[in-house]
Amino acid sequence: MTINCKGNLLDLSTPKVMGILNITPDSFFDGGKYKNNTEIIIQTETMLANGASIIDIGAYSSRPGADHVSEEEELNRIVPIVKLLLQTFPDILLSIDTFRSRVADECLTLGAAIVNDISAGNLDPQMLTVVGKHRAPYVMMHMKGTPKSMQSKTNYDNLIKEMLYFFSEKVAMARAQGVKDIIIDPGFGFAKTLEQNYEILKKFDLLHSLNLPILAGISRKSMIFKLLGNSPDNALNGSTALHMYALSRGAKILRAHDVKEAWECIQLFKAIQDPYNIQDPI
Repeated sequence: MTINCKGNLLDLSTPKVMGILNITPDSFFDGGKYKNNTEIIIQTETMLANGASIIDIGAYSSRPGADHVSEEEELNRIVPIVKLLLQTFPDILLSIDTFRSRVADECLTLGAAIVNDISAGNLDPQMLTVVGKHRAPYVMMHMKGTPKSMQSKTNYDNLIKEMLYFFSEKVAMARAQGVKDIIIDPGFGFAKTLEQNYEILKKFDLLHSLNLPILAGISRKSMIFKLLGNSPDNALNGSTALHMYALSRGAKILRAHDVKEAWECIQLFKAIQDPYNIQDPI
């Protein structure tokens, strides 16, 4: 199972870590943390050194109730950072976390490799055309509504069945626009109640009927810290526990704030899968 990133095949037969780089002031965990180019470069370098195969840059917070950000503001935030990181790390695989086709188009033209769209094209009808034009891998996430309204749209007759129908329809639309490499993201926390998030994990195997790689975006989310009665700052242990569960159910990409811990989780998972092929570092 591979995806083509700018002419290079990324092998997903071994799960990969997508490191999160939020350049927004209001993201739920690390909003406003990286205030200048030096801090952004240091954080990116750290994530790459700790095992990230992909760096996912977001300039529009998608947390529940997030404020609206204009397209121009999103571009003003993200384009300089894409240029900076490609200049500093020429071989980096950048994923652009956006639902806007113009943002995706400009960043892919600059040299970004992947588009990560929380709306699967629902919020911009030109998105699939742009991704197809660039022949870029596309992460499509399940969500109803917008980041501002999604928490009022959690009514489902059959959650998993509706998700599978949603993805089947969107995959067909993407294929029609020339999108070849598609990753699905069940959208933990997006138009889902606490209970529904755990239903998705419990029935994760059913998502494999789509025959596509699955991204798990669980890191430090409210489904962890609300259940445990703490906060995003104290949700690393819970994130690691759910990462291991997601890997055991076939997740191929872990989208994580804590890259080192997610990478270690993958190494331990690999050891369980193939204990007699462990490379002893001692």
